[in-house]
Formats: sequence, C-alpha cells, structure tokens
Amino acid sequence: MNDTPLVEISVVIPVFNEEGNLPTLFQRLYPVMDALGRSYEILFTNDGSSDRSRELLAVQYQARPDVTRVIEFSANAGQHMAVMAALERVRGKVIVTLDADLQNPPEEIPVLLAKTDEGYDCVGGMRQDRQDSIFRKYISRLMNQIRSHTTSIRMTDQGCMLRAYSRRVVDQVVRSGAINTFIPALAYSLATKPTEVPVKHEERHAGVSNYSLYKLIRLNFDLITYFTTAPLQIFTIFSMLCSASSLILVVVLGVRRIMIGPEEGGMFTLFAILFFLVSVCMVGIGLIGEYMGRTYQVVRNRARYQVSHILESASE
Repeated sequence: MNDTPLVEISVVIPVFNEEGNLPTLFQRLYPVMDALGRSYEILFTNDGSSDRSRELLAVQYQARPDVTRVIEFSANAGQHMAVMAALERVRGKVIVTLDADLQNPPEEIPVLLAKTDEGYDCVGGMRQDRQDSIFRKYISRLMNQIRSHTTSIRMTDQGCMLRAYSRRVVDQVVRSGAINTFIPALAYSLATKPTEVPVKHEERHAGVSNYSLYKLIRLNFDLITYFTTAPLQIFTIFSMLCSASSLILVVVLGVRRIMIGPEEGGMFTLFAILFFLVSVCMVGIGLIGEYMGRTYQVVRNRARYQVSHILESASE
C-alpha cells in the first residue's frame, strides 16, 4: 500500500458472479465519479467468478485504463477478503466501498463524501426503504441487536456495504492483519470520528444474492467472536446457573425420596435434565472450538487469498 495518496478517492468493489450487473454498474458509476471533478480510481476485485465477470472487467479496464484497476483472484476467498485485497492496494485519500449488485446506488457516493469532507473518518450508510424480503430484514435486525448488546460496535446498519473511510482508518485495518473479521466493524472500532448517513436502497438489478442464510449467520458469528468474549462469559454464567439449579433439584428430589418414597416418572425427569445439561455442554464445546479455531488460523499464518494477476497501467 502506498504511503502517499496519489488520488483523492478510491472506490473498492468486490465482484463475484455479477455478469448481469456489471454493464449497468459501469454505465452508472463512472459518470458519477467523473462529475465529482476530483481525481479517483476504481478497484474491482474479481473473487473467483465462474461467469463472464472476468471478461467484462477486462473490457472495462481497456475502456478506462486511466482510472480502472482489476485484481483477479485465483479462487473464491469471500467478499471481505476481496475488499481487503483492494484496501491493501488503494492509492486514495478517501476510500469508498460498494457492492456490485446495484442495491446500493452509485449515485449515493457523493452523500458519503460530503461527510468525509466535514472531517468524519468513517461514514456508514443506513439503507432506507430496504428492498429485501421480510425474512432477511428480520434476520438483519436480530443480528444488529445481538451485535449491539455483545460488542462495543454501534452501527445502525452493519450489512450496508456503501461506506467511506479515511486513509488513516484503512491503513490501520490493513495493518491489523485480520483473517476472519468484518471490515466495517473493524474500521468503526479504529475510527476516531465515525458517523452514519441515510442512503437509498434498490432491488438487485440481476441475479441472486451470493449470501445464503448460513453465510449471513456465519458472518455475524465471526463478527461477535472477533470483537468480544461475551459469548464465553454468558455461557459461563449460564453454566453456573444450571449447576446451581441442578444441585437444588438433587436436594429436592432427595428430600422427596425420603419423605414420600419412590415416585413414578422420576426416572424420566432425571433423563430430561441430563439431556438438557449435555446439550449445554455441547454448545459450550462448540463455542470454545470457534475461538480456538480463530487462534489456530492466526498462528499458522496461511495466505488469506491468492492473486492471479492485476490489471493496471504501467504508470501505477
């Protein structure tokens, strides 16, 4: 990453199987950036797409080599690693991240830049009138609540990719060397003057979302376990309460055995309690395993992604 910014604005866009959206994205994004009257660059990271995204990006690079750079991954590494690869190579004073599916309109970029011009070093978008399914909205709201209660990250809309960061914040994100993390949350934690602004939200122009329910849950689990040990603490407290309750139950059953004698159905009650406690132990083992797994990934220090090649002009 260059120490001295060479352009005013860098736009970072991860791409994975977006051949249906890229032509329209090009048509809308470049005029917006040209109209700003400020020097800029646009970095696309092709995250191992299996459709025609690679060819479309190459054509766009040939059309606008003055402001376009394309990072090609050898294999799919995930959206956040695609963003991280671009952040490690940006040349701008202000860095804007944007999805390629056009749900976050490129026309909203000036709204974020206006806030960075005011001195804010981390500007997050808050999607207005979200064009998602009711189920997806509910899950997003639930994850936001869990994150706000278990971490110090205070973001209204953590799922919005339309964000702007100062160069200082991006430099610190890159230096963190994080493997499994949520970049918007990490940037927020490193910012000294963060803010949020409402932005428009549109229906996906083409194709389907690359984020399944499992990936969304996985992403939020990564977020929580990276920034806090609260899940372990909550589990410990819960286990202590279960142990205390079990002890009380044993005493009660013992007294009833002495005072009343054998009771029909008592065996099934004990089995039910045993199964519950075993399930609690299994959850705890899985939770501890998640934290240990993250430690293992850091210790073995494997490459987070593999770059096949980069399309950029020789002058860069």
